[in-house]
Amino acid sequence: MKEIDRDGGSALRTARLLLRPPRESDAPRLAALADNWAVASMLARMPHPYGEADAMSWIRHALSDERERVLVITLARAGAPIGACGISPAQWTDGSELGYWLGEPYWSRGYATEAAQALVSLAFADPQLTHLWCACRVTNERSRGVLRKCGFQFHGAGMMFTRAANSSVPVEHYCLDREVWLALSGWRAA
Repeated sequence: MKEIDRDGGSALRTARLLLRPPRESDAPRLAALADNWAVASMLARMPHPYGEADAMSWIRHALSDERERVLVITLARAGAPIGACGISPAQWTDGSELGYWLGEPYWSRGYATEAAQALVSLAFADPQLTHLWCACRVTNERSRGVLRKCGFQFHGAGMMFTRAANSSVPVEHYCLDREVWLALSGWRAA
């Protein structure tokens, strides 16, 4: 993973992806990918249906909220958005939370894991961060797989309100401690 400066903001490059700050020109593509019940129903903050106005509002918020680090996931060669990810203050506990989503055409290719691992490394570059949280719907087997591959450990279950469903849904909470991340980082390098 390499952090680079591009378009007035910092971006992360992985083997196959470029994670960069969102641009207003991304709104039509992000709206097309996010306006999918299979995507929106798995996320807490995404409404459904999801239009260009929603994408533009999200982009403007992402660019103005200094408490969050939000990036658009793109294929390194193509440059068009395939999803988004970020680190933000946790909604349900103290600390920071990892979030991510991909458009359905890009599922099951390892992109979510690759993006999540890059963000986890970025998050733990802050020496004050001792642990990182993530929540996923109990029905989201793919997301659970991403979290396991990143070293997150099950930390309990609960309920979380989702805008798409306009109700609370069962979720699982996961946590990644700095010490676990450091150990796993060493194993990956070996």
